[in-house]
Amino acid sequence: MDLGRALEDIAEIHRQIAKAEVYRGYRSAPFAASAAIGLAAAWLQPAEFDLDPVGFVSYWLLIAACAAFVGGSEIIYNYVVHEDAAQRRRTRCVVGQFMPSVAAGAAIGAGVVRFDPAAAPMLPGLWALCFGVGAFASRLYLPRATGWVALYYYAAGIGLMWFARPGASMSGWSVGGVFAVGQLLAAAVLWWNLERT
Repeated sequence: MDLGRALEDIAEIHRQIAKAEVYRGYRSAPFAASAAIGLAAAWLQPAEFDLDPVGFVSYWLLIAACAAFVGGSEIIYNYVVHEDAAQRRRTRCVVGQFMPSVAAGAAIGAGVVRFDPAAAPMLPGLWALCFGVGAFASRLYLPRATGWVALYYYAAGIGLMWFARPGASMSGWSVGGVFAVGQLLAAAVLWWNLERT
């Protein structure tokens, strides 16, 4: 038997086993903390950013980076300190399912500001849709109820886009409030399915 082919078969078996298991690296407390960041940021968004697409996008990209760090803090800690090679591979796989949607959201924000700032009021809806896509893509490795979290982000994104008007004021609550509710839903799903005794 060809050694290379055997190693590929073993790697494929590992991928299939990994898909069948629920990933336990996401925890409810960091998700709830990131929800609190979203609420605080919505409350504290400077009033001048309501009509300033560049300020609005810059502010929310910075907040997103902070919330991602807090939300992923336990994953990062466990990855560096506790996980073995197989667990690290699994973490990279699960997080890798979500990250393209985050990158797409950042690129969409930058693109809208550069090419059509009047379309910036659509960004909260587009960002919610991107987050829903990421949650849906990760759902194979997470509790089944994660699908409801993805559906919430889809519905919120569609609703926000439906009511967006070019050049309209951009409320921080359309980003921070939607994100906070979604993160609290995700925290509840994680706690209920993985952490409660």
